[in-house]
Amino acid sequence: MTRLLHSTALRLALGYAALFVVSSLLLVGFLWWHTANYLDRETDAVILADAQAIADRLRDFGLPGALETVADRVAHASDEHAIYLLTDPSLHPLAGNLQAWPLSVGSQPGWYEIELEREGKLHETRGLFLELPSGFRLLVGRDIQDRVEVRSLILRGLIWASIVALGLAILGGFLLRRALLHRVEAINRTASAIVRGNFSERVPVRGSSDEFDQLAETINAMLARIQHLVERVRNASNAVAHDLRTPLAELRARLEDLARARPPAEAMHDEIEKAVVDIDRIIGIFNALLRLAEIDSGARRSAFRRVELSEIAAEISEIYEPLAEEKGIVIAPEISSGMAVEGDPDLIAQAIGNLVDNAIKFAPPGSQVSLCIAAGDQGMVRIEVADRGPGILDFERSRVTEPFYRSDRSAGTEGRGLGLSVVDAVARLHGGTLELKDNAPGLVAVLTLPLVEGGERSSPGRMPASVAT
Repeated sequence: MTRLLHSTALRLALGYAALFVVSSLLLVGFLWWHTANYLDRETDAVILADAQAIADRLRDFGLPGALETVADRVAHASDEHAIYLLTDPSLHPLAGNLQAWPLSVGSQPGWYEIELEREGKLHETRGLFLELPSGFRLLVGRDIQDRVEVRSLILRGLIWASIVALGLAILGGFLLRRALLHRVEAINRTASAIVRGNFSERVPVRGSSDEFDQLAETINAMLARIQHLVERVRNASNAVAHDLRTPLAELRARLEDLARARPPAEAMHDEIEKAVVDIDRIIGIFNALLRLAEIDSGARRSAFRRVELSEIAAEISEIYEPLAEEKGIVIAPEISSGMAVEGDPDLIAQAIGNLVDNAIKFAPPGSQVSLCIAAGDQGMVRIEVADRGPGILDFERSRVTEPFYRSDRSAGTEGRGLGLSVVDAVARLHGGTLELKDNAPGLVAVLTLPLVEGGERSSPGRMPASVAT
């Protein structure tokens, strides 16, 4: 019962029922008040006219004229509810349809609402008491019992309507609570499964496109993102442990040999230089991981501004041209002017640089690496980097963006397996995508970012000192 009382659906239903009842009472009460006032004014006007006519006859023709008028009104009155009584100063009836002066009428002239017995029942009556010349007293009134009964009927109707509305509200609250709990329980079950570690669970979607479906889709997108991040953390942890174990073991063995053998100074310096290289490799892995975590967290959004891609592409081509020349590779840029995006220039430069760096690594000597920047569909800009290397197998394209994953075709090639992970993270941070396609032979990497129009130009992004690959 306590849980039921705490139900939001039931509270909402009862609240709406109370609002309906109160608003209905106010509306009907307002209408009745206006109607009753109108009827009272009409009744009072008729009573006042009759009383004034009798008083005028008394003044003009004396008591016989007044008695004749009252008798005529009683005999020929169109309103069977009309009340007339003319008395002498001692309240002895002289004419009218009442047997005696009502005791509830006071001694002061004015308007009165009294109860008179008619046909064995008490009837509510509204009357006007006038004191005429020579001490005569006149009472003119109208039976308003019908109006009282109508008022009682409306009041009873409102009471029953309120009871029915409250009952329907409670029933509706139960039904609404049942429907809401069914949808909420689905979310609770999914959340409980996620807490237990089953990140594959999703909130069911009915396809009705209602608010619950929209909430379910948002939650499912959030869960998919959480699952992706958890898997990346898990894979990265395993990969870090594997990648760091070898250089750390080599560094430890080298230092043990130095401590045990104590070689000459020149040989010791050579070993120290090799140890520094191992340490730099470890630091490079940690720097790449920290940068990847920073991108995934969205912390770099504060550095977003308008970025001209043509300027960044020109800088990247210049940076990687010496490396390409060493392998006899030609970088062929095809860059459309006016291509600009909203983002972090350093991250965008790093993403494009990683794609170009990978293409140069895997492209055969004497081949060409193309860098194309052009407008795409639906307000996007396409950044394509293509090479003629061994490419990536279809089943591996979904995994090469995972941190530290390296294809068998990249064996013997320098790298840590983080380059495409950074590109994919940069694409998601900027609301874009990374797509890998077959170039037959080779690979085409397509980085798609939202295109912006106008705005103040900014300086091109500066390539980071070290690019994670």
